[in-house]
Amino acid sequence: LVGLLLIGVAAWGKGFGIVSSIHIIGGVIAVGFFLLLIAIVGLIGAIHHHQVMLFFYMIILGLVFIFQFGVSCSCLAINRSRQEGLFSSTWPFLSNKTKTELEKNLDCCGLLNSTADFHTFQAEFGCLTCGEKMLQHSDEALKILGGVGLFFSFTEILGVWLAMRYRNQKDPRANPSAFL
Repeated sequence: LVGLLLIGVAAWGKGFGIVSSIHIIGGVIAVGFFLLLIAIVGLIGAIHHHQVMLFFYMIILGLVFIFQFGVSCSCLAINRSRQEGLFSSTWPFLSNKTKTELEKNLDCCGLLNSTADFHTFQAEFGCLTCGEKMLQHSDEALKILGGVGLFFSFTEILGVWLAMRYRNQKDPRANPSAFL
């Protein structure tokens, strides 16, 4: 379900023009497809009681849990000053076309105004800085992403535990007189 959700959200974001970068869309779809593929391996392994498939399903899902748990905790741990530092360090590397497009789409000017007289700047130009608008959205988005990521990471641990329990059971369709 998580894989299908990722693919659907990526398609929705592209369809509504929220995300224009084909690299981001392709990456999200690739991760969704990978998770869908892993789920199919686990499902086939469970249906056929295939020990090796269930083992690889457990290992890969465990690695996905570790990575997702780390990213989720990082999303929740990033405070406002770190976000400002991240925006400030990446802004100079953006092309002028990207900056102009961002300013037009967000209806903002510049990145951050660090002058002491911010209210005069806002009164003169009549717009918020892009940094302020992005910080408002990114803070909320990081908290949502972190919370959802933590929830799904713990469901993945539940999947690993259930696969391990099922893998250690004897196949009921097997020959009872067989050694293994």
